[in-house]
Amino acid sequence: MKILLVAATQFEILPLLQSFGEKFKLKDNNIYFNKEHEIKILITGVGLTHTAFAMGWTLSTYRPNFCINAGLAGAFDKNLKLGQVVNVVAQCFGDLGVEEKDGSFTDMFELGLLKHNEMPFVNGRLYNAEISGFDFLPSVRSISVNKVHGYLESIDKILAKYQPDVESMEGAAFFFSCLQAKIPFLEIRGISNYVEPRNRENWCIGLAIENLNATVLDIIELMTAEAARYQK
Repeated sequence: MKILLVAATQFEILPLLQSFGEKFKLKDNNIYFNKEHEIKILITGVGLTHTAFAMGWTLSTYRPNFCINAGLAGAFDKNLKLGQVVNVVAQCFGDLGVEEKDGSFTDMFELGLLKHNEMPFVNGRLYNAEISGFDFLPSVRSISVNKVHGYLESIDKILAKYQPDVESMEGAAFFFSCLQAKIPFLEIRGISNYVEPRNRENWCIGLAIENLNATVLDIIELMTAEAARYQK
């Protein structure tokens, strides 16, 4: 089974790569393999632009059976715990649009520059609707942004507009690429911080990365047991 494992930075999946060195052989500097899997590592760089380019470039020549995006996220939902790992099932672009003179935000769908239900969008959002079998992770809705939120007024406005549970800087580009290419996928995020007035002293990056990497290993083992389901 061919898996494309996508991360914005190597830092976020370093424990995973270290464990791969014990469980897989290295085909070249970014492909690991054993008798069940070939896992290609794609480090995109941070942000929507880097992710969209890297995904498009890679999928033009490499056709995986499954894609996994692993990374960190900030949580709007305070019921989520720092360090917890979540499954992102819905995405949208959270800052693609214009700022109006009253300070409000109008997105591309509201402007009529994108159609709400034009493939791969459904009512202006991107959904991972077909995948199942990962119910052991909480399902969340995410926005993807070029500028993460750290100011209370803007946090309140984005919550009112999109009702997100979490935010990241790459997820919507990953969703868009996989949906367009018709490749099954998962976006898995470790909660490193709450989206609140910015204070890095409250963040919990180490635990989020530890749990994220352990969860991705669990997912790969689960997919090994059910490989026929994903090899289409």
